Amino acid sequence: MTWEKMWIAYMTIVRLEIGRFFRIWTQTFLPPAITTTLYYVIFGAFIGSQVEPVGDFSYMQFIVPGLVMMTVITSSFMNVVSSFFGSKFQKQLEELLVSPVSPLIVVAGYVTGGVVRGLLTGILVLAIALFFTHLAIHSVFMILVFILLTSIFFSLLGLVTAIFAKNFDGVSIIPNFVLTPLTYLGGVFYSIHMLPEFWQKVSLLNPILYMVNGFRFGFLGISDVNIAFSLAMLAAMSLAALLFTLYLFKTGRGLRA
Repeated sequence: MTWEKMWIAYMTIVRLEIGRFFRIWTQTFLPPAITTTLYYVIFGAFIGSQVEPVGDFSYMQFIVPGLVMMTVITSSFMNVVSSFFGSKFQKQLEELLVSPVSPLIVVAGYVTGGVVRGLLTGILVLAIALFFTHLAIHSVFMILVFILLTSIFFSLLGLVTAIFAKNFDGVSIIPNFVLTPLTYLGGVFYSIHMLPEFWQKVSLLNPILYMVNGFRFGFLGISDVNIAFSLAMLAAMSLAALLFTLYLFKTGRGLRA
């Protein structure tokens, strides 16, 4: 395929993905907006007013970056896993696999759709936060890098999950039993320095902790972990996920009946 044809194929997938989640905006944008508003009201305004400031920042300011990142993670993952598994379940994927479109283009198209939804949802949640508190920006570069890499990684994870899933119950295993616990235990609502020493060390095994703290560092300039290590780890995880996904496409594992 020529570069022009590859670009057309890529943009076709991207337009289909973006058009899909905009058509069902009441399912893709409204629920996270309502849920996060409740988080802001309950944990930020009600409970947060009774919690001591974290460093130089109020508790509300502290939790906003974590809530935004939590929404980005969930939205990116769910967009790709639901869309790709839907194509697989309805046998539409077979037409894509026999086309001359390279696996890299297919993966890039689906991941771009997940990233766009993740970023738009994150912006929406961040905009809602401005009604409850004000936010400083310490490093725009760190904000963009961490939110992009995180969205890319979880879009790829959603793709891998959809490839291996045999039914709709299989699609829900990762978000229910892996993502939700790791996210809530990933420093969204607390600093790990508030924990006993043993649980601080256990928390360091949670990869989402590094994503949340990297994103929080971009806004507030504070972090529980080393930012350079967090960035390197996230980049390595994203690259590994991409290579593994391309390997699955090349071998056909989970894709062919």
